[in-house]
Amino acid sequence: MFVITKIKVVLTFLLLLLSFTNYGQSRNFKVTLDAGHGGHDFGASYNGHVEKNIALAVVLKVGRILAANSKIDVIYTRKTDVFIDLVERANIANRANADIFVSIHCNANRNTAADGTETYVMGMTKIASNLEASKKENSVVTLEKDYKRKYEGFDPNSPETMIGFTLMQEEYLDNSISLASKVQNGFAALGKKIRGGGVKQAPFMVLHKAYMPRILIEMGFISNYLEGNILASEEGQNDIARAIADAIISYKNEYFGGGESEVAVKPSERIVETPPAPDTVASKKATTVQAKADVIFKVQLALSSKKLELVPKNFKGLRNLSIEPIGKNYRYFYGQTSDYEVSRKLLDEAKAKGFNSAFLVAYKNGIKIDIQDAIK
Repeated sequence: MFVITKIKVVLTFLLLLLSFTNYGQSRNFKVTLDAGHGGHDFGASYNGHVEKNIALAVVLKVGRILAANSKIDVIYTRKTDVFIDLVERANIANRANADIFVSIHCNANRNTAADGTETYVMGMTKIASNLEASKKENSVVTLEKDYKRKYEGFDPNSPETMIGFTLMQEEYLDNSISLASKVQNGFAALGKKIRGGGVKQAPFMVLHKAYMPRILIEMGFISNYLEGNILASEEGQNDIARAIADAIISYKNEYFGGGESEVAVKPSERIVETPPAPDTVASKKATTVQAKADVIFKVQLALSSKKLELVPKNFKGLRNLSIEPIGKNYRYFYGQTSDYEVSRKLLDEAKAKGFNSAFLVAYKNGIKIDIQDAIK
């Protein structure tokens, strides 16, 4: 009798261990959705439209779409009209061990003709318009209790003071840009204007302490009469929510599996540098200019934890590939050239092959630099 009981205990333990192991291997992709403003912080208000209400309505719609996917868990910083401190929004995502953090807002400008969408990642910038955008969102800290003590040394009117607050986590930047690019592609498909022509960097307080890829979306200008009406409409919100949700799902599939872009890697595969193909634009420029130029441009295709052999079959037919380790992950690149116009053509080639989240990066003397500095 004792032996049978002991066997049952052992079997129970093994079953529990197996279930925990399976759970750990199939952990769901976690998304933290942040509806900007809330409670006594109304955000921007124009023509009867209030930012806090629109942001919450869209976040809840995005959440419902994502929750329909059994492999995605959704965490909200708020689901009702309440005020949440900026740093607490990041902490909610950190405590949940979220894979991405998405903060959703409406833009506004005294120039009521201003329109279009913007998607930001965390970063320091010298571009005045980006700093103005972060000043507006960061000023929310003055509505928090004891904000001078909590954010000692930070001046919301001078985002540059955030440099002393924290160092930007480089390992999250590429993934953040990839996610932001997918959102922009979704908005472009809706016919929306993409302001600035690309993903922007700015020092947003709500992003800087979230330890994961994170983006801030300005869905459009609530101060623009036509765009404000679209933002406040049920149809407009549904379209925006679907575009954001599709971007998140695409990001999940690309980086965490579950989609067609997932490539199986055989244990025997190894990294092999592929020589430049003589019939591509990339090779013609890179081989003749690279030795003399101190700045080169590349197209980043993806950042992944997987090691892939650099052969066309693994990259939808693209050649002239390269790889760069970063921590436990690997960056994959297509082409290289010192000619910015050629690099734009390379980017078009990559996107035509299906790498919709591809983007340009720049290196000076082998060190990665800001793309805007490289262009200048």
